[in-house]
Amino acid sequence: MEERKTVFDYLAQALILFGLTTAILNVFCLLFGESAKDLSAMFALGNQGLPTEICFQFLVVSFLIAGMRILFFTDVLIKNMAIWLRTLCMLASVILIIAVFAVTFHWFPAGMWQPWAMFFICFGISFLASYLVMAIKEKTDNKKMEDALKRLKKKEGRP
Repeated sequence: MEERKTVFDYLAQALILFGLTTAILNVFCLLFGESAKDLSAMFALGNQGLPTEICFQFLVVSFLIAGMRILFFTDVLIKNMAIWLRTLCMLASVILIIAVFAVTFHWFPAGMWQPWAMFFICFGISFLASYLVMAIKEKTDNKKMEDALKRLKKKEGRP
């Protein structure tokens, strides 16, 4: 797993997640805000932006998700768990957190299937994009390590 994280790493992750989420939600407000104004607390201002209370709710969600990432992707509490299981638990936790907030704070109508379908589509696209970025980053990091090892072996005169 990763090296031990500091509180500043946690804050950075939470604030980056909050910034990205807020930007995406503001785009959704511009695109769908007027038509969803009467259906959702999230779009109560129509295409004018996000209500302040929704922003603070998403800030809390961002901190919870960053906490889940620390829980599942470091060895702080969970010592021996396969990476695929950690990822699955993380995904389930994020979906549960968002579902609880969505229902509790009326982000969208709980009884309508269309908002839930849109949520799962957006979540799936975001997950795949994140996965691809992390896979590319890991591949790049592995290549750098491999190149460094080759240089070290060459410097020491080994084949």
